[in-house]
Amino acid sequence: MNSLRGLRWPLDASRLWRWLILRGPRSIRWRLTLLYGALFMLAGAALLGFTYLLASQTKPSGTISSIEGPGLPGSAGSPSPDPPTLTTYAEALRADQLHQLLVEAGIALAVMTFASVALGWLMAGRVLAPLRTMTAAARRISADNLRQRLAMPGPDDELKAMADTFDDVLARLEGAFEAQKQFVANASHELRTPLTLQQTIVDVALADPDACVETLRAACLRVRAAGQEQERLIDALLTLARSQQGVQRREFVDLAEVVRERLPEGRPENAGGRLVEAELNSAPVLGDPQLIERLVVNLTDNAVRHNHPESEESWVRLWTGVEGGQPVLRIANTGPVIPPDQVTGLFQPFRRLGAERVRGRDGLGLGLSIVAAVTVAHRGRVEAWPLADGGLSVKVTLPRYAPTHAPPVAMGRRTT
Repeated sequence: MNSLRGLRWPLDASRLWRWLILRGPRSIRWRLTLLYGALFMLAGAALLGFTYLLASQTKPSGTISSIEGPGLPGSAGSPSPDPPTLTTYAEALRADQLHQLLVEAGIALAVMTFASVALGWLMAGRVLAPLRTMTAAARRISADNLRQRLAMPGPDDELKAMADTFDDVLARLEGAFEAQKQFVANASHELRTPLTLQQTIVDVALADPDACVETLRAACLRVRAAGQEQERLIDALLTLARSQQGVQRREFVDLAEVVRERLPEGRPENAGGRLVEAELNSAPVLGDPQLIERLVVNLTDNAVRHNHPESEESWVRLWTGVEGGQPVLRIANTGPVIPPDQVTGLFQPFRRLGAERVRGRDGLGLGLSIVAAVTVAHRGRVEAWPLADGGLSVKVTLPRYAPTHAPPVAMGRRTT
């Protein structure tokens, strides 16, 4: 209460109000009760003051000729008073009546204020009852039972909307936890496969007493290849984790230059003689150069790897430019026919066409998931749709780099 000393009413009323709100009762129910009571008291005081003001300003009509009453001038046996005396007595009587009205109205206001506080306490408890139910249900929810929901009944008011929003958050959290568990299980499986292969190769080589140098050398090469595959997987997992943490630095990157440096024809072992068409228009992007480079590499490698075997009908087409004021990268390729309902699953980690976890020559199953993670980290958008004759078309939209002076436009077309 020391903080209440020295208050000057009404100049410090705001300080008193802040004290009640910030340092008063911590319960919302008590705060609502005090708020209801204070509002009622202020409204009642305003009504009382307005009524008193009107009553005091109203003057009786007519002329006072006499006042009757025991002991008053003008009563039986008393001489008739003059008009000024009658006016003085009338004004005194009126002032006494106004004072009596003020006292009685103040008492009534105090009684009704206490009644409003009691009713406010009951009403606040009734209003906050759904919140207590939601709090109790939320405390029972943990990482092990995210399937539980509040499922708040009642009308579609603000509290039910908040409960439904909380249920939506729980649903997203449940999906994220399930995806994390599935990712850990898949990553463990993918990492264990090359380790098992390495151990098998070494055990077979050691179990052969007549193994020659060439046999041991071949075993070592196979172990090395398995180790390189494991290194690629770990590098892809690190890239995926980094992209999911968000963009740490943003600077100018031209998609056209990145694609030009990473075109598949610069890597003949991957291009496989396929027709690669590229129309590269300047597409200035604001983002992380390393993540954007990995996005381009994964898209081009995916388009080459998941294509028809070397033939005249196989092709890869790339396009960069600006659409609707945003830099865009488009890439399409021939390949197997993809059912439309499986396109979204291709962007999930370790998801491959026709199988969820199949290791082979079709890659690690992280290419498109890294593309999606990098795009989301840059607050961009990735879209994909299957082609009618087979293959996939992917469109990536990223935030535009908008400097004071636009970078020079680099245009070109390359066909191999």
